[in-house]
This record gives sequence, C-alpha cells and structure tokens, in this order.
Amino acid sequence: MQSTEAPSYALSFAAGTLVSTESSDTRADGMATRIPDADALDIIRKGASRILQVSDDEVAAAIRAYWTDTHNLAEGAGAASLAAALQDKAKLRGKRVGLILTGGNIDYELFRSWVMPEAAVSAARRALA
Repeated sequence: MQSTEAPSYALSFAAGTLVSTESSDTRADGMATRIPDADALDIIRKGASRILQVSDDEVAAAIRAYWTDTHNLAEGAGAASLAAALQDKAKLRGKRVGLILTGGNIDYELFRSWVMPEAAVSAARRALA
C-alpha cells in the first residue's frame, strides 16, 4: 500500500524505475516517502503484483473500523492494508483475506481527529459540561 499523497513507490513500481516526488504530505506518516530506496523497490517488484494507493480518508475509515469494531489501535500505515482491502472489496468478496495489523504508535490528537469527527467531540464536551 502507498498513500495517494506520497506515491513514490507506486509510481516507481509502475514505471519500473525509481521515481521521486516533490512532497509526501500524508497524515499516515509511516507511508510518507518522497524518495524510494532502490533495494526496497527491487524486493517489492520481486514479490508484489501491484501496489494499491489509499487516501488519508480511506486510512481514517480503516483506523475507525479497527477501533470501533475490534478495539485495536492502529496508526495510519498499520491500517493501510485494511483501507486497501476495503477499496478492493468487490474483488475480494467471497474470498478469505488475511491482514496484518501493525503499528499502534499514533499521536493522540491525530487518532482523535480520525476516529472521532469534530462534531462528536463537541457534543461529548457539551454533555460533560
């Protein structure tokens, strides 16, 4: 998986050569890569058939799903595989899919903003006041 906001590896995979980008402006900082590593790209090309790109909104939905459905904490890069599976759910329907959840190292404010929309935070604060 690769962030749509930091697509250097996805672009490199498609081009068959290293492609750098000018920015890596994603809130999923574990996927914020501007300049791909040649050795890493070689390994990816040997074992992967494609690289899916996921948006920050899709990553946020995956983080919310992990938290609300399974009570597991995931950082952006850790939730990217679920975001990609949800993006590809029509192809995956009826198949067994295994995802590895990694990375619970997420900043609290980022987690709160992704899991709980501001309207819900405001309502909770009013209820506690």
